[in-house]
Amino acid sequence: MLLTLTISSSFSQIVSANVVQQTKGDFEDKFRQLDEILPTPNVYRNAAGEPGAQYWQQKVDYKIDVVLDEDKRSLSAKQVITYHNNSPYKLKYLWIQLEQNRFKPDSIAEKTVTFGGIGRRGPSTRSASDSKPAGISLGELRRQQFYADNNPGYKKIVVTDASGEELNYVINGAQLRLDLAKPLAGGESTTFNIDFAFDILEEDAVRARAGYEHFPDDKRKGGNDIFLLAQWYPRVAAYSDYEAWHNKEFLGRGEFTLEFGDYDVSITVPADHIVSSTGTLENPDDVLTKVQKERLEKAKTAKRPVFIVTAEEALENEKAGTSKTKTWRFKAENVRDFAWSSSRKFMWDAKGHQQGGDEMPLVMAMSFYPKEGGDLWKKYSTEAVVHTLEVYSRFSFDYPYPVAQSVNGPVGGMEYPMITFNGPRTKWHKDKTRTYTLKEKRFLIGVVIHEIGHIYFPMLVNSDERQWTWMDEGINSFLDGVAGREWDPNIPWQVEPRDIVDYMKSNVQVPIMTQSDSVLKLGPNAYTKPAVALNILREVILGRELFDFAFKEYAQRWVYKRPTPADFFRTMEEASGVDLDWFWYGWFYTTDHVDISIDKVYKLRLDTQNPDIDFDRRRKEELDKPPSRFVETNKAEGRELWIDKNPDVRDFYDENDRFIVTNKERNKYQQMLADLKPWEREALERAVKEDKNYYVMEFSNLGGLVMPILLRYTYTDGTQEDEMIPAEIWRRSPKAVQKLLVTDKELKSVEVDPGWETADVDVENNHYPRQIIPSRIESFKSKKDERPVARDIMHDIKTKVEKPKVKEYKK
Repeated sequence: MLLTLTISSSFSQIVSANVVQQTKGDFEDKFRQLDEILPTPNVYRNAAGEPGAQYWQQKVDYKIDVVLDEDKRSLSAKQVITYHNNSPYKLKYLWIQLEQNRFKPDSIAEKTVTFGGIGRRGPSTRSASDSKPAGISLGELRRQQFYADNNPGYKKIVVTDASGEELNYVINGAQLRLDLAKPLAGGESTTFNIDFAFDILEEDAVRARAGYEHFPDDKRKGGNDIFLLAQWYPRVAAYSDYEAWHNKEFLGRGEFTLEFGDYDVSITVPADHIVSSTGTLENPDDVLTKVQKERLEKAKTAKRPVFIVTAEEALENEKAGTSKTKTWRFKAENVRDFAWSSSRKFMWDAKGHQQGGDEMPLVMAMSFYPKEGGDLWKKYSTEAVVHTLEVYSRFSFDYPYPVAQSVNGPVGGMEYPMITFNGPRTKWHKDKTRTYTLKEKRFLIGVVIHEIGHIYFPMLVNSDERQWTWMDEGINSFLDGVAGREWDPNIPWQVEPRDIVDYMKSNVQVPIMTQSDSVLKLGPNAYTKPAVALNILREVILGRELFDFAFKEYAQRWVYKRPTPADFFRTMEEASGVDLDWFWYGWFYTTDHVDISIDKVYKLRLDTQNPDIDFDRRRKEELDKPPSRFVETNKAEGRELWIDKNPDVRDFYDENDRFIVTNKERNKYQQMLADLKPWEREALERAVKEDKNYYVMEFSNLGGLVMPILLRYTYTDGTQEDEMIPAEIWRRSPKAVQKLLVTDKELKSVEVDPGWETADVDVENNHYPRQIIPSRIESFKSKKDERPVARDIMHDIKTKVEKPKVKEYKK
């Protein structure tokens, strides 16, 4: 398993101490081999970052019959689970995740919620005095009221074998250990049943990743609900070569890693509900009208989304309700999870997406949303789904599933195979119209791209989200930034280097390689920082050609498989042909930041040793010096010099200055030339003829994180030149280096990272000569703040500053 220490200000020293001991000097090797930290390659995962010759993973198949009781807001279900042990090991028991139990009042998750850990916007109560803490948010009050009125978690769990006999099991919080009657050998399968039931959570009360949303103002008596169902069925935990059972309990943040399998799910809901689900609808004749089926067929080749259920039809459904039911049956092959949504409020639109040529299967992009979604969803949701498929497939592989869906509900943004839950809405006005703001438009486009992108990472490239959140959120945030900027670059996507500066210089930063539940600021740590790192790796260090090839290789190696960080790091290095150990170590294993300062620039001239050249240069340098104040004052006072009062007493040296050249100097020069080797004489003569300018630049690495030095030279003739010095310049001197610049032109100034491309936290020391620093009020006048798009419910909103234009660098 990869080393995943939590926060430490001296994290890099801790890691190094575990690997190598240095007792002489204070040299710190920023380029030391990462293989000393990474797990040893083996038959399951090789040194190239590929699945090994004996790679294996388990398979779990589910057949589920579930009934939604709308009035009671509850589920009851029967499921048949077939577990295939593809590992070489015998298993005496199986671990099963019971995520609904995470919301029980006595769960680890609930017992360890800290005050202020769940908050909502709006008024709050205040304490009677000025002492801290002061104030409880309305969200916290609502949460406490929910637990006073409800008892969440599974109400019923019955586990039996294929013949109906009860099996032995132990429930441990949000997990269940199923003891097998006999060990399950490698290559064998076992089948068992679980009957279960639970009350559906009110999502707004507990900020779950699924639940119901109530609409009391709808005309139907009692109002209506939108139901989003995820983490709803008992799911067998993952069992892997690098961790064995993945049975770390769900505490609310670290998401889910599961096994791939096949699903056959029958969902019984009120007859006027529309169901969106993982999988392919197997019985359209039973649940759709003839007109709806015709519209679906038309949508396959439509230029714009076609309504399967129109706004008018959805509004009509809202009014009455029914006591009748329908059963929707969905099948899904080779998926790692199953989620669904149901409501009579849904309108439904769809559009076919043909990828990879006519020989590839058609993908149906679809959106489900209530009237509250309005024109915002009509215009952008399904189109954003299609755009995401186009961009992500270019970077990875063709989308393999038949549908990709965006569903509007109470969850800000969550992802599952073939289906995503997304939150933005329009607003209702007194004139009975609905409008949306620019922020809401950007939010919808951003969250749909982000969550549909998650179907690739991690729903297909099946990383361990609970252990390494960045492997799905960070990689996906990087790609949604690519897709987003190809949609509209004016939307701030929060993947630019300047977006992470404040976090990287803060005291709440922890290494990216920190387990999810221990991260202090999840948004910048798991989303923005790794996304920015990959953006820098692509645009600055590797270049697009090398990066894109290596990244696509990683995606195609690990689709339908379970990669670790070591597999990603090794694949990117092996496929790009570039040693990146320093990059992974600095960005992912430490809390170092980028702060490269240009401290001094010295101008040098070639000492030719030719007195006719060098003495004349020295004379000019002497004349360029400011005159002596003492001498100038004497002149002003009219004091006559002795040599002027006695002109008859003069010699050779009065007529010539100390830079006059004599035969003695010339003879010495000729002897020096005679003593040189031929190649030395040729080099000297060429240098004298070219008469170039020589500058020595001094740099300090104040932040500790080694990076390439991006430079912009401005010359006295007004021209500019950009150059990139590779990060390896720091390999033997990680704190300070000098670099020689030889140029025909005279240098006026030097700037480090002029395009703000490396997340340098202090741009004030990036200039030589130093520049006047604008005051706060001047900055306010000259710059406008922009609010970045919120791409995920856990993503922090930060202020974005204006960014200078970027030029290509000489490498």
